[in-house]
Amino acid sequence: MNEKKTVYIVEDEEDILELISINLIKAGYSTKKITGSSELFSSLELKKPDIILLDIMLPDIDGIEICKILKRDEKYSNIPVIMVTAKSDEIDVVLGLEIGADDYIVKPFSVRELSSRVKAVLRRNTPSRKKNNIINIGDMIEIDPDKFEVKIDGEKIKLTTTEFYILKTFSEKPGWVFSREKLLDILWKDEKDVFDRTIDVHIKNLRDKLGSAGQMIKNIRGVGYKIDCE
Repeated sequence: MNEKKTVYIVEDEEDILELISINLIKAGYSTKKITGSSELFSSLELKKPDIILLDIMLPDIDGIEICKILKRDEKYSNIPVIMVTAKSDEIDVVLGLEIGADDYIVKPFSVRELSSRVKAVLRRNTPSRKKNNIINIGDMIEIDPDKFEVKIDGEKIKLTTTEFYILKTFSEKPGWVFSREKLLDILWKDEKDVFDRTIDVHIKNLRDKLGSAGQMIKNIRGVGYKIDCE
């Protein structure tokens, strides 16, 4: 029998905290209810969870700062984090993803959506299936980094170097949302004259070349792009 995944829920509103906990328990998870940063860090010293659900608006240290601390600490940096934000806090969403949050969910949310997002983040943090250094994205896309080749349903397609590295970057963290700025930093490093629109153009071309598999590359409005294997 598989051990239940543990979710730390960091939320200072008691009603919301209880609601989230009850529904995640119903979905098969073990939960720990936490109301602030000091309680979170003391709990982490005792046991590391499988995932942290982290509200941005907290009374002591806000969720953005907590996420920064977690991602800078080697002991905790590999714990996936879902940020919880309000609809008007788009800038917080972008910042949260930039500093290493795995996903975000907007209040108000349905308990079904919450459970689905937790499940998706846990799944995507499972290492990619590889065989002889081959990376598979879903059932359609196969990447061979050594040969610099991409195949769609077994048929080889031709990509530019930039398109190849964008796809490879997505494949290394399926489901992870990459902001345009992050992709620019990964692909162009210190080239200051490259602008955000460059990413949009390359991704449009990449989608076209991938054919029907191009639908797996999703545009998260106001944030960036991700590849969705579902």
